[in-house]
Amino acid sequence: MRFGRTHAVALIGMSGSIVEVEADISSQLPAIVLIGLPDAALAQSAHRVRAAASNAGIPLSTHRITVNLSPAALPKHGSGFDLAIALACLAAAGDIAAESIERVVHIGELGLDGRLRPIPGVLPAVVAAQRAGHTTVMVPAGSVAEAELVSGMRVVGVASLRDAAIWHGGAFDPIPVDAVPPSDVPVEEPILGEHVADLVDVVGQDAAVLALQVAAAGGHHAFLLGPPGAGKTMLAGRLPGLLPDLDERAALEVSSIRSLGGRAVGRALATRPPLESPHHTATAAAIIGGGSSVIRPGAAARAAHGVLFLDEAPEFSASVLDALRQPLESGVISIHRANAVAHFPGRFQLLLAANPCPCGQYGVEGGECSCAPNARRRYLGRLSGPLLDRIDIQLRVQRVTTVQLRAALSLGRMSTAEARGRVVNARAAAAARLASTPWRLNSEVPGRWLRGTRMRPGSAAMAGLDRALERGGITMRGYDRVLRVAWSVADLEGASVPTGDHIGQALYLRKGI
Repeated sequence: MRFGRTHAVALIGMSGSIVEVEADISSQLPAIVLIGLPDAALAQSAHRVRAAASNAGIPLSTHRITVNLSPAALPKHGSGFDLAIALACLAAAGDIAAESIERVVHIGELGLDGRLRPIPGVLPAVVAAQRAGHTTVMVPAGSVAEAELVSGMRVVGVASLRDAAIWHGGAFDPIPVDAVPPSDVPVEEPILGEHVADLVDVVGQDAAVLALQVAAAGGHHAFLLGPPGAGKTMLAGRLPGLLPDLDERAALEVSSIRSLGGRAVGRALATRPPLESPHHTATAAAIIGGGSSVIRPGAAARAAHGVLFLDEAPEFSASVLDALRQPLESGVISIHRANAVAHFPGRFQLLLAANPCPCGQYGVEGGECSCAPNARRRYLGRLSGPLLDRIDIQLRVQRVTTVQLRAALSLGRMSTAEARGRVVNARAAAAARLASTPWRLNSEVPGRWLRGTRMRPGSAAMAGLDRALERGGITMRGYDRVLRVAWSVADLEGASVPTGDHIGQALYLRKGI
């Protein structure tokens, strides 16, 4: 038999497709010909595979080897096909059992010495293999812990091509080699430079602390406006701690995105919501994701089920900010290329922070603003109306005064654990109320449903909000968003229906700047 077949996985974004890797040996001049729409990195696999096999002591056939990656129309990229290509070639030559490799999905990059190297995206690749009906996957030894996070899959870890060939029935003597370790990027990174970000450290910002709890309870986006030193960054670092632990599906998505980005996943799925805080010089591709051949997740995708914090938001490019509008609405990040479309989860909480003017001193007691009125308008005008209209909570924060500091020190302050408990209870109440609907968070509920006769609060409670609409203080879209926030405030307080006080607080949180 001069033919071998096995399987690999082609990833496009978070989605993976099973690829049949076929090898055929013909009586022609020595060469490895790769067909089936490989990219440049994959096309170089022929050189890696031949050198790796030779240095592993199991050289490939000296005849012409044609390797086909099927389906041929599916784009394929990266070096993760190396192991499958090498084993298909060895099976075609009769060096290993062809029946054995047909039952296994192979993932891994080969070094020239024959060792297997971990690659980004092992976790989503194994998930794709399982969904396609496969039960066994072979990966580099350094990726075993990550692959085993997918329950129900048999994971075979090998350190070298020789070990893989022996496992598939090759009559070779084992030669121990050191496994290539996975990336040493830490699984958990400090939040905005702080090792412990607890809400109890926040002093004198009671309205902002309430706003963070409301945002966490309802999944609302928020905008904090205030001078330097008011604590905007400190507050942002504490929002992820208020969010509940990730459920199984969200944990798998967060860990898969981390794997695609080449970061260490560890021996357990992520349990806490992520926080991403890109610099204001980041491009649209860095925020949303992109790449010419390999489409990588950007900061927004890495923040899925967590928080995307844009500090000094007006300093970001207008194209970057406007690119966020689509995932804010749909909860999905779609990146289009000529030959492929990649989708990433994009349901995150957006937290914006900005100074009131370029110098940051406008409206600060005792401060001297040197900015012209036009400069102040242009500065905040960089945040477009359509983007701000999607932000439910907009609040101004001021620097803490001596009086506030002394008052805060004399009173007990809420810790992150206590606030998270309130948020968990509030989300449970919202989930129970929305159990018969397709929504789970107050921020997802459409306005027409909230304004319906079944959910609309009483006339007395709605009086202040109705007056604000009549006087032009808010738009109809703002009206609906205030209602959403009011339900989150009520859930935090344990109320079954928002009262006038809850709606008043929501209106303040919406128009607080």
